[in-house]
Amino acid sequence: MAAVVAVRGESVREVDPEVASFSVTVSARDRSRSEALQRLTARVEAVRALLDRYGEAVEKRETSGLYVRPETKRSGEKVSAYSGSVTTTVTVSDFAVLGELMLALADQDQTSVAGPWWSLRPGSPVHREARRAAIGDAIERGREYADALGARVTGLVELTDAGLIAQGAPRMQMVAYRSAGSFDGATPTIDLDPQRQTVTATIEARFEISEPTALRGSASGGVADPPGE
Repeated sequence: MAAVVAVRGESVREVDPEVASFSVTVSARDRSRSEALQRLTARVEAVRALLDRYGEAVEKRETSGLYVRPETKRSGEKVSAYSGSVTTTVTVSDFAVLGELMLALADQDQTSVAGPWWSLRPGSPVHREARRAAIGDAIERGREYADALGARVTGLVELTDAGLIAQGAPRMQMVAYRSAGSFDGATPTIDLDPQRQTVTATIEARFEISEPTALRGSASGGVADPPGE
């Protein structure tokens, strides 16, 4: 059987994020159920209208949570008030307006904002580049091992994708909450520093190599006869 060298190829690179996401939650509470629902609906529409003003900078928005519930007293089932909230997850590709947008949303009545969370797009070319670099690393390692054995790589036996991981540093979270009213004067702005993303690709490869010449000197010249024969 031909000799085989098994190696692991890796690629680790740090890149800028491509998108940022954050959540915005509006809340409402009132003794009247209809009034609580009307307030909640109005606040949701105010958030939608504000997001519309940012046009293509907002890449995606999705309703990720809705709840409405009655609040009862400690004993019994008598309802004392009704409360509800709607959470929207917003994805932004234009980081220049990200801080401004988050603070503008936080300026809305009974609205909380949390984030941002930075990431790469699922189909980012960075992933493909990392995989190709991991394969190149495996080939180089295979050749180095073969050369150390006095051999050369003659073919590929197997290539296995061990995984691709993309992650940022521990997530930074900014939370802003306004219970009522608005900022005095113009809405302030804040500059947010995007978190670099670490992309790691790992593959495992097995290469067929030629006969290792470095082992010939250690080979036995033959098998001696047993003593006394």
